[in-house]
Amino acid sequence: MRNFNYSEIKDKKWDSELLGLVAAIYKEAGKQELYLKQRPEELEKLVEIAKVQSTQASNAIEGIVTTNTRIRQLVQEKTAPRDRNEQEIAGYRDVLNIIHESFDAIPITRNYILQLHKILYSHMNNPMAGRTKNVQNYISATYPDGHTETLFTPLAPYETPEALDRICEEYNRVIGNMEVEPLIAITVFIHDFLCIHPFNDGNGRMSRLLTTLLLYRNGFYVGRYISLEAKIAKNKDLYYDALGQAQVGWHEGAEDSVPFIKYLLGTILAAYKDFADRVALVETKLPALETVRRATMGRVGRFTKQDIRELCPSLSVSSVEGALRKLVASGELTREGAGKKTRYYRSK
Repeated sequence: MRNFNYSEIKDKKWDSELLGLVAAIYKEAGKQELYLKQRPEELEKLVEIAKVQSTQASNAIEGIVTTNTRIRQLVQEKTAPRDRNEQEIAGYRDVLNIIHESFDAIPITRNYILQLHKILYSHMNNPMAGRTKNVQNYISATYPDGHTETLFTPLAPYETPEALDRICEEYNRVIGNMEVEPLIAITVFIHDFLCIHPFNDGNGRMSRLLTTLLLYRNGFYVGRYISLEAKIAKNKDLYYDALGQAQVGWHEGAEDSVPFIKYLLGTILAAYKDFADRVALVETKLPALETVRRATMGRVGRFTKQDIRELCPSLSVSSVEGALRKLVASGELTREGAGKKTRYYRSK
């Protein structure tokens, strides 16, 4: 089995692009902290929206879907799930809520990761819930002509428990000794977790939940207000490309994890930038029409009513709809399609 030694990370020479991403995240995190102290109550609506988006997007990446209405009912009203997909979605909701409420009381150990995995499957009968894999798994791709190719072979089942222990021990050691920049330690841990692929099912979703947990435990709270999972889902191909590049040579300890680290850091930074944009819209008490107008001015290309609702969490659905109608009537926006396929774009 490969040797996990995170002390080696501190001696690596990182390029200026990667270090620039780290510096930019700290700058944005500082701004967020200031805003949270000044106007905490205005941001509570962003928390609820982010929970819905995170649960929906992380499951959708794995092909687990339901309607927008049901997602909101499952996440916000804690409705009972009706089918297998909804059982998986409800499990994700439960783990995410635990992380939101108790991140500082969840140590990074194999035992706790197994407990979170058990909760992920708590709404269904899965005998492997909370247990590491008992069969060899493979990361593969299916191509348009129908053929499937194995891209990466994770660790064997018998190696997995010890490997999970090792990455947890190494992560805790370098964080505790302040040997490695936390943002880099987090991304390396998540990369190793995905290469170990410790479960029969749920590895991708667990990796995204653990990303949020590790960020919170290190003082990076952007995922509370902006969904990191939604950002990953939007650029799913980039995620898989970066992971694929970083997995080459992993078993021998010869991988170049930089593409994956940059991808994840870029995603975190993009979420912080989104937070700044949304804060600008809730910061000043403007009439609904002006709030929606400003939200649409920040959009390039086509967008939906839901896109604008997310930018204007302080407004009701009817206020957003009314403002969009007025902006279409005045010629500022052009509307296309009908029903769920309605899209808008700026005319001027």
